[in-house]
Parts: sequence; C-alpha cells; structure tokens
Amino acid sequence: MVALVDAAAAHDHVGPLSEQARLAVRHGGLGSHHLRYAGSRLAGYAHLDDGPAPAAELVVHPEHRRRGVASGLLASLHEQVGPLLCWSHGRLPAAAAFAAARGYPAVRELLQLRRTLSTPLPAAALPDGFHVRAFEVGRDEQAWLAVNAAAFADHPEQARISLADLRQREGEAWFDPAGFFLVEEDGDPPRLAAFHWTKVHPATPVTEAVGEVYAIGVHPAYQGRGLGRAVTAIGVRHVAELGLGEAMLYVEADNAAGLATYRRLGFEVAAVDVVYATAARPADRSRGV
Repeated sequence: MVALVDAAAAHDHVGPLSEQARLAVRHGGLGSHHLRYAGSRLAGYAHLDDGPAPAAELVVHPEHRRRGVASGLLASLHEQVGPLLCWSHGRLPAAAAFAAARGYPAVRELLQLRRTLSTPLPAAALPDGFHVRAFEVGRDEQAWLAVNAAAFADHPEQARISLADLRQREGEAWFDPAGFFLVEEDGDPPRLAAFHWTKVHPATPVTEAVGEVYAIGVHPAYQGRGLGRAVTAIGVRHVAELGLGEAMLYVEADNAAGLATYRRLGFEVAAVDVVYATAARPADRSRGV
C-alpha cells in the first residue's frame, strides 16, 4: 500500500489520500477498503467512509491508469452504498476528465491556503476576559470534543471526530500539546471558547517542513468577538517561532468568513481539492483513469 501511495504522490505531486484515510489504513476504524490487483501487484485502492453521506478516496498506480482500475473500484463502491461522493486531491485534470465523461458534477471544493512566515505576522491579542493555555492530555479531551462538535456542527468530517479519533492523533509522532492552544473565558471555572490545534509536517527529501493550522474553531456562543482572528494568529506565531518557513491550512471554498479572516492574515490559495457526486449509473461508461 505504501508503494502505491508513494508512486501516485510522486507522479501527481499531491498526496492521494487524506489523513483520515491514511489513519484508517494504518490503524483500522471507520470505513471500508477496496483493492484492485494487476496480477500480484496492487494497482488501485479505495477507502470508503460509509457515514451519513458516503464518501470515497481512490488511488491508482500511475502504471495502471486508463485500464479500468478506477472504474472497477468505483463499481464496487456503488455496489456497497449506491451513489456517493468522491474526492480528488489537487484538482487533477485526469480526475476532472474522468468525472466529466460520466456526468459527475463537482459539488464541493476544499482550498489549501499558504503563507510565508518570513513576513511580519499580525498581532495576536485576545479580547479582554479571555486567556490562552496549552491543551493537557487526560484533562481537556471532553471539553474540546464538545466545542469542536458545536463549532463544526455542519461539517461532514470535522463534526464526527470522536474520543477514539482524538486519542489516535494524540498517539501520532507529530502530536505536540504545546502547539494545541485553548482559549478560555475567565471565570471559575473557565469556559472553553475557542481553539487552535497546530501540526508540523516534517521535511522530506523534496519538501521543506511546514506548519499547519490543523484545526481551528470558535464555539457559536463566542463568535463575533474577534476570537477567530486572535487564536489563528497565536498558532501561526507558534509555528513561526519553531523556525518554520511556511504555514498552511485547509478551508471550505464557500466559507466566506473564514476565507476573509485567513486572507487578512496573509494566506493565499495554493491548491484545491474537489469532491464529485458520483451516480451508480454514469451517463458514459467509457474508460478513464
């Protein structure tokens, strides 16, 4: 599986699977797995998140594309759940052509934004009556889960994060509670109002290390008080202080408020992921990627 994913990433210059799918491959969990072989060699893989809105991620080895592997994977997915959503990481032309040939519309875009950390960073002052501290493992999980669920109530993936998911990420090598910021309203006891969870992607032979705005949210009861901008700046300053040269984040293309906040902080669009709505009976069954 690693060889398949690495070959696709090297060919397409973008990772073919989301973090959630990669964790499912490594540790099990939600979803199911579909495989296609060419002889004894793994030619294609699909991960299906069969939740309320079934969604899949497909990857085909570059040497086995345009041979019906993706079509076969998609057929097996449809047999399991019927119509579903399908991710294309990086808005690849081949994926767009595959979808267009079958009449699959693009229904969602997830933007990757980036910002250099070599230019001045904005102020990170919180409004009066609030303070920030680092996440504490074993203490803050339930409070964070509640605020995350409220902040992302309409988000198809983030809202579904469970305690098991959070514990799984706490066990990852990249997890650092010092970069997981909780903003609380002063009081006895203080109340969690917002958070900024950062992540550092280590350098690879072809990429520099980069800091990610991994998850950021404000409880609906505290929105409109400037917490979003302040807590974003706090996290970005943190990754800059680690000596990293660039920060990145993901945001929905239709999240106008979030986009406005991030652009004011100097972030610009660097890449786009696309979700296509696939039907069990495509208009055109011609072969694709």
